[in-house]
Amino acid sequence: QLQFVESGGGLVQPGGSLRLSCAATGIIYSPEIMGWYRQAPGKQRELVASITSGGFPNYADAVKGRFTISRDNSKNTVYLQMNSLMPEDTAVYYCHVKVVLVNFWGQGTQVTVSS
Repeated sequence: QLQFVESGGGLVQPGGSLRLSCAATGIIYSPEIMGWYRQAPGKQRELVASITSGGFPNYADAVKGRFTISRDNSKNTVYLQMNSLMPEDTAVYYCHVKVVLVNFWGQGTQVTVSS
């Protein structure tokens, strides 16, 4: 049974940095896609960044140049390095993996950017 171990959320001041990590355990196949979505209060869930098993990244326009996604296929773990954080980055961040064409979601971790 697939389970997620997410870490790295928290409170940070504008301009600061955080690093999120998410390990997907209990799976046999390496996920085709790993990534992060976020949902702010009153808004729809949106893609932040994703990365293929081959290491090709995809970013939302709002985070390009500030966030970097990476993954360790040997550990089925995805990372999101977030720099130059802004108050509008405040949201619950959800880990996402696609395994054999099926989507799975983590429980979410809160990121709050505030002075």
